Amino acid sequence: MRVEFPEFRLGSVLATSFTATLTERRGNPVERIPTPQRLVDWLAVSGLPVDDCTTTQLDRARELRESIHAAATAAALQEALPASAVHVINDRSAAGRAAAILTPEGTRQWRLSSGSRVEDALSVIAADAIDIISGERAGRLALCASPTCQAAFFDTSQSRTRRWCEMNTCGNRQKKARFHANQRKNPGSAR
Repeated sequence: MRVEFPEFRLGSVLATSFTATLTERRGNPVERIPTPQRLVDWLAVSGLPVDDCTTTQLDRARELRESIHAAATAAALQEALPASAVHVINDRSAAGRAAAILTPEGTRQWRLSSGSRVEDALSVIAADAIDIISGERAGRLALCASPTCQAAFFDTSQSRTRRWCEMNTCGNRQKKARFHANQRKNPGSAR
């Protein structure tokens, strides 16, 4: 019997996509990497394929995810970064041996070593988090305006005024809630 898991929320920024493996943090949390195999699956669709993952590696990955979320949230709110989160991000970044390689098509891919592949993948994610939190990349960290989500996301829109981590989920949910609230206030206005 195959167990169904929630779909991944994949974005264009690796570090914040990784933090989206736990969604609805302020509502009913949805864990999208509940097993080591699901972490393997997420890494594969994110361009960091690994052969396998242990429970200990999954725990380290979740610790990194929560550290990135804490640091990105602090950065978005222009608060001091939590020292414990910075420590975890730096440790995971330094622990890997991944190498950036250029493909014949002119894109970057990551080559992971054969010995510590999950650690290599986590190193790439941590390095990406360092880039966005430190301001090395054009864009800004923001928090989703959904009261149940509040995910940290990296806004690269031209105006840097994006409000939702994903328009197709949080944005539409909020717009739908506003529409229904307006319908209750003005029952005859939809005609």
